[in-house]
Amino acid sequence: MLVTLLGMLQYRLWFGKHSIPDYWQMKEEAQQMAMQNAKLVQRNNLLKADIQDLKLGLEAIEERARNELGLIKEGETFYRILPSKAPNQ
Repeated sequence: MLVTLLGMLQYRLWFGKHSIPDYWQMKEEAQQMAMQNAKLVQRNNLLKADIQDLKLGLEAIEERARNELGLIKEGETFYRILPSKAPNQ
């Protein structure tokens, strides 16, 4: 009778609900989520720094206007240099 009980417990431990393989899978998922959270925290920190920079300085606003909107200062001349087209082969 004890052998049967031990066999049933071993079966449940290895193949049943909340078994050791389930534990390993959940542990791996938790590690992946922790890495994903770390990436998101890093991205949030960059966004916070960008917001702080935009609040404090005009240079960041000017840089963003130049890069994203293509704006130029008064009295500046805008030059666009296009790459030459490669000859057809």
